[in-house]
Formats: sequence, C-alpha cells, structure tokens
Amino acid sequence: MMEQDFLRLIYPQWQGGNIASWFPDFEPQKISVGYSLGAELLNFLCPYSSNVKQVPVSFKATERGEKDGILDKVPLCEQIAAALDILRTEGPNKVLTLGGDCSVSVPVFSYLASKSPENTAIIWMDAHPDITLPGDAYNGFHAMALSACLGEGDPDILSLLPGKVLKKNVLTLGVRNFERNEIVKRFNDWGIENIRPAELEKDTVKIEDWLKARNIENVLVHLDLDVLEPSQIQAAVGKDSHGLTIKTVLNCISAISRKANIIGFTIAEPMPRTAILLKEMLNQLPLTHL
Repeated sequence: MMEQDFLRLIYPQWQGGNIASWFPDFEPQKISVGYSLGAELLNFLCPYSSNVKQVPVSFKATERGEKDGILDKVPLCEQIAAALDILRTEGPNKVLTLGGDCSVSVPVFSYLASKSPENTAIIWMDAHPDITLPGDAYNGFHAMALSACLGEGDPDILSLLPGKVLKKNVLTLGVRNFERNEIVKRFNDWGIENIRPAELEKDTVKIEDWLKARNIENVLVHLDLDVLEPSQIQAAVGKDSHGLTIKTVLNCISAISRKANIIGFTIAEPMPRTAILLKEMLNQLPLTHL
C-alpha cells in the first residue's frame, strides 16, 4: 500500500435505493440506475483531480432481489468489498466520494474512521436520518447507511467494514422527515442530535459548539443532495420541502472546517431527471452510435 493524501472515488452505486415506485413517469430500470449517471455528472462538474478511481458496479437492474431484509444485498456486499480494496491499495488520508446512493459513504467512512475512531465524527446532512435496519418497513440499503457507519445492521455487511464511528460522535443537519415512529425512537435511543433547517438558516454556531464540546479533530461529512430546498434546486431523489439553501449548506461546511479537519466528504443521491430523459432520446437518434 502506498499512502497518499487524497483520493476522489467515483462510486456509481444504485442498488441501495428502492425508488422506482416514486417515479411513475420513468421506466423502473432507467430510474433505478439513474444514480450512476448522477455520479458521472458530479465528477464531470467537479474541478479536475489527478487521482481518481472508480468502484466497479453491476448494472443488472432486471435481476433485483431481497436477502436478509436488504434489497440487492449480494451486489452491495461485492461493491463494498471492491471499494475497500481500492481504499486499501491507494491508502488515502482524505477521500471525496461521488455517488450514487447514500450507502456509498459506508465503506469510505468505515475505512477512514478505523484510523482514529475516538476523535472522528460524522456530520450527516440529509432530509432523512438514514438509520433504518434490516427488517424495517423499507428495504433499501441507502436508508440504512448511517446505521452501518455506526456498527449497526446486517452482520455480513458489518463484517466487511474495518471501523465505525461512535454514536456520541454523530450529528445530523437538516433532517426534517423521520418517516416512521420507530425511526424517531431509534434516533433518540442512540442519542443522535439534529439541527433543523430553520436553525441553520440563522447561523451555524451550534455546529461549532457541538464539535468543540467533543474535542473532535476529524470529520466525515455526508451531503445528501435532498437536504437542499427543492424550490431552489431539485438535484436529488428526495424532494422534501423546507430544506437548506445552497448558501446555508456552504456556510455549514465552512463552520465544520473552522473547527475540525474534513477527511471524508460524500456527495450522494443525485438524480438527474432531465439528463436521464435526454440520454434516452440521444440513444434513439441517428448517427449517435457511430
């Protein structure tokens, strides 16, 4: 392993989402794998990086199946293992992950947290808490992503992961849809704190106070694009109202970086609806395949 400072990881994973029924105007297969196009677009839109790797992802969207309460558990395990292989080979100290569904954070955050679990925190920016477990009403692994980062969930997946973050070192920002009562109870039982959008629109003092109180040195930031206010930009799968403005998201990131070292940053849940439709049209036009 040759240790280096930075890696950009393109992780076009789509199997973590069970989203086809949310998009009745799209063909199920095309919208399901839309995450992968989103990951490619994020990489295209980001500034150039000299060290980029991509996790190999299966695109057999017609062969989906549930195992142990998780949709597409088998390919998810294979892709988690592949992501960890890349990380162990490259040995980065900092990783930008471009997804893909929310579960792309799981192997990356686990890898980075394993180096210093006591003083590493997760700040999870999302409209939803993503702490469901196998056996809950929804079987998409992207909703179990934060749980897995905390060492909770499917034993086969957890056995692949090299580390976890302590529950006391988790803060969520912008969560406004807890979905079900058992999620609220679990959130409270695990002692996770949440700062709501209205508070963050005023200022980011609570973020800095939270980090200072825990003497956190390193932070893993997960940015689900559905934390954003959809009337300003609709870039994600989810579109819950009363989200954060782009300016507030940037203010939150600045507040984190003032108090700690951001060693992992994930951008997840892109769903480029227009690009999916345009790609399908281009595939049917003359000369486009030559």
